[in-house]
Amino acid sequence: MITNKTDRGSEVSAPAQGLLLVDKPAGMTSHDVVQHVRRIYGERSIGHLGTLDPFATGLLVLLLGRATRLATFIDAEPKVYEATIKFGEETDTDDATGTVIRTAAPPREAEVRSAVKSLTGTISQVPPAYSAKSVDGTRAYDAARRGEPLELAAVSVTVHGWELGKITSDSVSAVITCSSGTYIRALARDLGRLTSSAAHLQQLRRTRAGEFDVRDAATLDSLADSPARVRPLRVVPDA
Repeated sequence: MITNKTDRGSEVSAPAQGLLLVDKPAGMTSHDVVQHVRRIYGERSIGHLGTLDPFATGLLVLLLGRATRLATFIDAEPKVYEATIKFGEETDTDDATGTVIRTAAPPREAEVRSAVKSLTGTISQVPPAYSAKSVDGTRAYDAARRGEPLELAAVSVTVHGWELGKITSDSVSAVITCSSGTYIRALARDLGRLTSSAAHLQQLRRTRAGEFDVRDAATLDSLADSPARVRPLRVVPDA
């Protein structure tokens, strides 16, 4: 079992050996965030518990220094996202950064609610064409950029639940709780198809990963001004 001290007063002064929560801004890759944190803390050994797409914002759980060895012991599931899905257009990336490849009339609210039920539980999901999945050593996003998208196999993922928010004539907002490996972009795409419409992910923010909450995360600007002390981690025997 991994224990960590979560209150700010219990954070230790020793830097670069533990856990750090970062609120990723839009427009940066997860690797960009890691590079920034490396410069701030002077620590090259940094890992993370799940990436975010560049357009997405929210929680990145980073492990610094020797704590990277504990990654497999840390429970960062389920993951919780705030998502906005736009109806009427499907894109090649399944999100707002891509090129529109198909259009259709938006669905009725009843159709959306019905389709969400089909996208809950353990489901089979085809990853986005622009993803880090690989086939025979070729990354899907590299092939897609060359105009030669790969045939990606469906994978089993778990969507624990959707908490639907505002539903308008052409969009829906939702809080989605799911397992690691779930592509929210693919859920948006499939929601459009299941309603005989078209859809893509317009906005995405990760708010939780296991016990970790974005409300406890620091922004890169705040870290640059005053680096937060990382949380120590240690392995203790299960009771």
